[in-house]
Amino acid sequence: MNKIDHYAVFGSPINHSKSPRIHRLFAEQTQQNLDYVAQEVNAENFVAAVTEFFAQGGKGVNCTVPLKELAYQFADIKTERAKSAKAVNTLALQIDGSILGDNTDGVGLVTDLTVNHGIELENQRVLILGAGGATRGIILPLLDQQPDCLVVANRTIEKALTLAIEFNHSLEGCGFHTLENRQFDVILNATSASLSDELPTLPENLLAENGVCYDLAYSNTPTTFVRWGKLQNASKNLDGLGMLVEQAAEAFFLWRGVRPDTKTVIDLLNAERSV
Repeated sequence: MNKIDHYAVFGSPINHSKSPRIHRLFAEQTQQNLDYVAQEVNAENFVAAVTEFFAQGGKGVNCTVPLKELAYQFADIKTERAKSAKAVNTLALQIDGSILGDNTDGVGLVTDLTVNHGIELENQRVLILGAGGATRGIILPLLDQQPDCLVVANRTIEKALTLAIEFNHSLEGCGFHTLENRQFDVILNATSASLSDELPTLPENLLAENGVCYDLAYSNTPTTFVRWGKLQNASKNLDGLGMLVEQAAEAFFLWRGVRPDTKTVIDLLNAERSV
């Protein structure tokens, strides 16, 4: 009988995670012999837990809040997109026993936008709300799409300006209050506030005609930002469920060398939350 390879997602809280279901669907679809479990791991226990997981023969780990920066420190080798994000959401055991750290969040977002939804990013005016870890993870893949401009707006303007300096001013940092009289073709919400029914005060007409709104967070009911996008008459008004599946597919490919079909999984999860 073929040996089963072991994978896991670490985080706290983690019980709500859809990742085990997604990876099991990927494994069934691609006929990969593996299991994937969710494991409650807090920051204090992360190094001990991940060390033990790999020592017991584990092949790969996904890391979610609040562990991505710790995973970055743990990895022996880091991809360029992980270095850019200064955070790792995917750890992969290498043949020589070293641990590779990658960040698949940004490519997951870009794939969902451009492939799944046909949203053009090249030469578009793109605004990211928030300057935290979620934003840092998506900047490089967005810049690779060559937007006309990429602007990061944050409540504390210093955090946005620091990001701009770090990325050699390839993007612009500003405060929410300086967005008056500006328009964007794509607005991405990378704050966590939307899930707690909060949203920064945003000026009228911030979204250009036929513009797109995308919340990196996802929920079974529309987030505050998704509801805001509807009020702005966004041509497409999306949440991050597709990004979740696409970043998982990138991790799966990194681990298994096989790229799963994501559309069937996204369609299934969308159908389940609309019931």
